Amino acid sequence: MNPKKWLWQALGLLLVVIIGVIVVNSVRSSIADALKPISNMTNSMATQVSNVMHPTPTILPDPVTIIHDVRSLARLETIQYSLEKVITAETRQGAFEFFVGDKLLFVAHGEVIAGIDLEKLGPEDLEVEGQVLYVTLPEPEIFITALDNELSYVYNRDTGIFTHGDVNLETEARRAAEDEIEKAAIEDGILDLARQNAENYLSRLFRDLGFPEVIFREIEDSN
Repeated sequence: MNPKKWLWQALGLLLVVIIGVIVVNSVRSSIADALKPISNMTNSMATQVSNVMHPTPTILPDPVTIIHDVRSLARLETIQYSLEKVITAETRQGAFEFFVGDKLLFVAHGEVIAGIDLEKLGPEDLEVEGQVLYVTLPEPEIFITALDNELSYVYNRDTGIFTHGDVNLETEARRAAEDEIEKAAIEDGILDLARQNAENYLSRLFRDLGFPEVIFREIEDSN
C-alpha cells in the first residue's frame, strides 16, 4: 500500500473520531440542558410535597394583650429545688385495653421555689428589747411550681388499635407532674430550708441596720 495513502486514511479516521466525540458531547450537553428544567421541577415538587406532609408550624400571637391584675410583691425567695418525676397516665384500661386503651409515660422536669412573703410581716412581728430584735416571720410557702417544657417529654405512648388516644391525657399527666413535684419538694423539707435561709439572710440584714442580736420567734399556735 502507498504510505501516503495510508497516512491520509489514518488522519481521516482520526478526524472522524474527533468529530464523533465532539458531536456526542454536544448531544449529551443538550440533553442535560433540556432535562434540567424537568429535574428542577421534580425537586421543587418534592420540596412542596415535603412541606405539605411535614409543615413548619406558624405562630401568630394576637397583638392584643389583656392585663387582668397588677400587684406589688414582697416575696423573699430563699430556695429552689430542681426535680425529675416519671408519671404514668392511662385511660380505658382493662379487658378492652388492646382496642381502646391509652397509656403514656411522661418524664417531667420541674422546679419549686419557696420563701417568705414579707407583705405578711407587720409592725407587731418586730419587737426591740434593749439591743435585741425579736422577729416573728410568716410561715414559709411555695411560690412557684413549674415544669421545664424544654426538658419534659412523653417517653412512650401506647394506644389501642381503634383509637388515636385521649387528647387531654398529656395535659392531665403534666398537671399531675406539677402536683407530684411540689409534694416531693415539701416531703424533702423545702419549707424548713426556706425558713432557715430566710432567717440567715434577714439576720445579716438586721445586723447591718444596727441590731447586734436578732432572735426569731416561732408563730404561736392559736389552738
